[in-house]
Amino acid sequence: MGIYLHEMKRGRMGLLAWGCVIGGMIALCLLLYPELTKEGASIQAAIESMGTFTAAFGADRLNYAELMGFYGIYGGCMLGIGGIFYAAVLGTGMLEKEEREHTAEFLLTHPVSRSQVVTEKLLAMISQMLLLNGMVILLSVVSFCIIGEKPDWHDFFLFHGAQIVMQFEILCICFGISAFLKKGATSAGIGIAAALYFLGVFGNITEKAEFVTYITPYTYADGANVIPAGELDIKLVMLGMVYAVIGLIVAYGKYTRKDIC
Repeated sequence: MGIYLHEMKRGRMGLLAWGCVIGGMIALCLLLYPELTKEGASIQAAIESMGTFTAAFGADRLNYAELMGFYGIYGGCMLGIGGIFYAAVLGTGMLEKEEREHTAEFLLTHPVSRSQVVTEKLLAMISQMLLLNGMVILLSVVSFCIIGEKPDWHDFFLFHGAQIVMQFEILCICFGISAFLKKGATSAGIGIAAALYFLGVFGNITEKAEFVTYITPYTYADGANVIPAGELDIKLVMLGMVYAVIGLIVAYGKYTRKDIC
């Protein structure tokens, strides 16, 4: 597990930075919740009057004045964007950096197969992704305690579970793509994550774009869909896992036969 431990050590500062920024922003919003809810009715009316903008971010299906509605809007936006970008950066950079930094030749001279390299790097990415979400959940729970509010724990953990599944899908897709690239993989990953996010936003705006629900994981992970329903769309989750598995198969298949020089 030497490669796994090396990647965990190498990525610890990035993990800490991403976790503190995403979790800190959500915590800050939660700490402001008691003051903001004093004007909850007027703010909700203002949000509902924004029309397309309201629908784009699912605010028309969540009640701003209620704790989980508030959390779904702000937490969903910050973790939704930050989480998929972090997953994309992890997924695209894990294999690509070995060739970009010319360390692949040294790594592959050791008595370790390419499949083992891919597996240990994948485990490191999943571990870091789970730790990031753990940090965000911990900061959120601490913030709930500070403001003296108790969320619906079922909806809270269901929402975070959906976010983790979405991040895993993005990570695996980007991981597969990175196996083909020697440079610019991170930029490509961020572009893919951004495109999938805005496809989800586009799908919220108009029913004519229903086809995007089968493309972007944002649909099944959107707090506006998860929290009111109290459940996940299993069909979309399973479709997302199919995309993830394809990404992993591509990563293994390409990297184990790739000419690295």
